[in-house]
Amino acid sequence: MVGMAADSTLALSSEDALRRVIAAMAGPEARPRDDQLRAVAELVDHRRRVLVVQATGWGKSAVYWAATTALRSQGAGPTLVVSPLLALMRDQIAAAERAGLRAATVNSTNIDEWDVVLANLSAGMIDVLLISPERLANPGFARRLPELLGSCGLLVIDEAHCVSDWGFDFRPDYQRLTRTLLALAPDTPVLATTATANQRVTVDVAAQLGDDTVTLRGSLARASLRLAVVPGLEPLERYAWVADALAQLPGSGIIYVLTVAESERVAGFLQSLGHDVAAYSGQTQNRAELEDRLRRNEVKALVATSALGMGYDKPDLAFCLHLGSPSSPVAYYQQVGRAGRALADATAVLVPSEADERIWDYFATAGIPVEAQVERILEVLSEEPQSLPAIETATGIRRGRLETVLKILAVDDAVVRQGSGWVATGNRWWFDEAKWSALRQVRAAEADLMRRYAHGEGCLMQFLQQALDDPDPAPCGRCSVCDGQLPPPGTRPDPGTVEAARRWFRVQDVVIEPRKMWVSGLPGKRGKINFLGEGRAMAYADDPAWSTVLAELWRQDTPAPPEVLDAVVEVLKRWSRSWQRPTAVVPMPSRRYPTLVRSVAEHLATIGRLPLVEALAVSGPPPTEDAASSVRAKDLLARTSLVPGVALSGPVLLVDDRIRTRWTVTVAGSLLAGAGADTVLPLVLHQLP
Repeated sequence: MVGMAADSTLALSSEDALRRVIAAMAGPEARPRDDQLRAVAELVDHRRRVLVVQATGWGKSAVYWAATTALRSQGAGPTLVVSPLLALMRDQIAAAERAGLRAATVNSTNIDEWDVVLANLSAGMIDVLLISPERLANPGFARRLPELLGSCGLLVIDEAHCVSDWGFDFRPDYQRLTRTLLALAPDTPVLATTATANQRVTVDVAAQLGDDTVTLRGSLARASLRLAVVPGLEPLERYAWVADALAQLPGSGIIYVLTVAESERVAGFLQSLGHDVAAYSGQTQNRAELEDRLRRNEVKALVATSALGMGYDKPDLAFCLHLGSPSSPVAYYQQVGRAGRALADATAVLVPSEADERIWDYFATAGIPVEAQVERILEVLSEEPQSLPAIETATGIRRGRLETVLKILAVDDAVVRQGSGWVATGNRWWFDEAKWSALRQVRAAEADLMRRYAHGEGCLMQFLQQALDDPDPAPCGRCSVCDGQLPPPGTRPDPGTVEAARRWFRVQDVVIEPRKMWVSGLPGKRGKINFLGEGRAMAYADDPAWSTVLAELWRQDTPAPPEVLDAVVEVLKRWSRSWQRPTAVVPMPSRRYPTLVRSVAEHLATIGRLPLVEALAVSGPPPTEDAASSVRAKDLLARTSLVPGVALSGPVLLVDDRIRTRWTVTVAGSLLAGAGADTVLPLVLHQLP
């Protein structure tokens, strides 16, 4: 496609460019908004830095396509758009082409095309290049930045709330923008856009852009959205409510959940009832295909994590259902903003859960460094580059947190990636306790706001507006608090659907994948792990069919109730189709629930007519949950032993209470293998995420 801007022989004014782009994107009758006109004029005519905070569907993308069109017609270089999600990039490329621009992307999915794309960019054959913030951390791409920015006519930072520590979706790689891109291109006009920034985030982003940033902010009310909250449902009722609602809601939409595992679990349940849905997360392979199917209304709904959030463009999206609550009203507003962009009426319903807050607590602190951990990391990296596994072993910090802290330190120029490892730069780094303490308080306040929203404390739309510091909040008159009405099925789902949910969830196999390799640095343990077989768990995470029973189990150490004993027998029956019959049952000597574990092991041994073998012993307290793999494995090796005289053969069933890291069954399995077991098959009551 030949771009309008590149082909134009006449320089376009900012206003002419905007009117042309809006007509191409929204039709000849569409007219530009006042703030759209001002934003484009500031960028094109005055080369300013502009922050636009406007509601989803307002037309923020028209601003940067119009500014690009005008600048390109005047001989400026291409526009560089930094965008956080692949789904957003795909939509933006399509939108740019509708506006008459030639667009391309450089991201992790098209590495083989980078050279061609960048060559076309240098040849003037591309008007818009989209990249992810993570590209800035790639050494190969970073080397091309000075040349790229030297020819850049406009820099666009989309979803700019990600730049701010105070934003609900802060990303360290995004903050690198203000310290790298803006420094490399000080005279280039910059446009930052977002629909989800409260006053604190707006001020912070504007300050990072520069003192003379022009901020344009409008009302965030969404007249097309009918908001509702369905409180007080039991776990199984929540799933059943969504299933019943899906059968009655018109159009197609998104069902948001909080975790990847939940997206697959909910999609499976809804499919079992005949609903045409699919799971969508950052781990889904065919995301582009699913996005297109939803856009064409070929699927009723996608059951999605926040990976299908910012910027996904389906103007006629009819509903957003939340099975579980995001941790902040800002995040919730961002997600429900997908619906009703070109509809007079769209539905957004929150179905909260008591389990939500445990997930909030995890994410609230996951991105906040701990001073002692930072000091250990910098000490390890002070002399020479270290690989990620080596840093994990040396510091005892678990992998996920370690990666997050390294990103934060890299943005602060305290560490740098060198080859396949990391090394300290020698620059002084200090722990800003006041900043991180304030951030923890902000996260707690946001969680409290979301808790109040879920309780229906006032007009829901007005509540969201106030949470985002909207300058003109007002009651909407049509949410479930204002008019007292809930979408079908109302306050309670059909009892038959609840029972269907119970039956479905209780027969799902929770597979425990065995660890494949020992971590480095363990005495006498190295290389492949070949003695563990696939395991099974009765329940996973906050399984709705078992959550009440599990809560009671973990209250005190008592024998397993008949309901649990029957369930584990059914797990074994289904599992037995794919295994060789065990020769013995071995209870893991649990530090917390020895009576519970032994009762399950005894029952299975009796039912299966197998010997119960007390083969293992443990001593001392368990390691902390957030310990790194090397620390946890080393501790377990030191505290777990084989009872003298035990001899085993063939496959052995190892019974335990709960499992998270899988190191307990791995260490125990190595001892049982040493006593003669061919394969160790873990069976646990509860697998934690």
